[in-house]
Amino acid sequence: MEITKTIQEIQEEFAQASEEEYEALYQKYQKDCRKGVQSLLNKYRKIQEKLEKEKRRIWQMQEYERKYEHLGFVCGVDEAGRGPLAGPVVAAAVILPSGCQILYINDSKKLTPKKREELYPVILREAVAVGVGRVGPERIDEINILQATYEAMREAIGNLQVEPQILLNDAVTIPQIDLPQVPLIHGDARSLSIAAASIVAKVTRDRLMIQYDKEMPQYGFAAHKGYGSAAHMEALKKYGPSPIHRRSFLKR
Repeated sequence: MEITKTIQEIQEEFAQASEEEYEALYQKYQKDCRKGVQSLLNKYRKIQEKLEKEKRRIWQMQEYERKYEHLGFVCGVDEAGRGPLAGPVVAAAVILPSGCQILYINDSKKLTPKKREELYPVILREAVAVGVGRVGPERIDEINILQATYEAMREAIGNLQVEPQILLNDAVTIPQIDLPQVPLIHGDARSLSIAAASIVAKVTRDRLMIQYDKEMPQYGFAAHKGYGSAAHMEALKKYGPSPIHRRSFLKR
């Protein structure tokens, strides 16, 4: 006579199983009429449905990568920090492998700081190549934020360990680049490569601002990352601009 497993044992079996093994477990326990077992099966079915939905979203976000992959390496480019009153503008260039399966990559603005930090090392590990560029406040004041953004993007592309054959950019065409470019409006929500670049740029810049906060805690950079929050404006009135403030922005 077969000994019936406890609900706790079945739960542990599901917890240790891979997603590919779920279906066999459903078949194994679908005739178990215990309410706890059926609740457990429903729970894991919902988990699996969410995973399948996320996989479809990731596949859809690779529409442009699939469209241009015949050319060679497709690189996504994005930036972080065009709007703040302080700190650098940071750009990232990311080449993902064909058919990339990293789940939950999205426009960095749609992700929590915790999720961005979780995805950051995964992107660095799984990507074919990642390049980062940054331009500081003095240079921003000298040439304006748009030109500084382009400069950071060119630096990021130049820092790639692999040369791309085409660029997917978030809404811009980068001057002084000989590669084919595809500017995509809201590209960080439409292209997986651009979204990955947005995460790398954002995490890199946020970490820099947290470091600046340790050096100049009176400004609260760790909290607002240099953006014009009420607390930031109060600190500016009290302490004046710091060495990392963009003087051209403070004139506005």
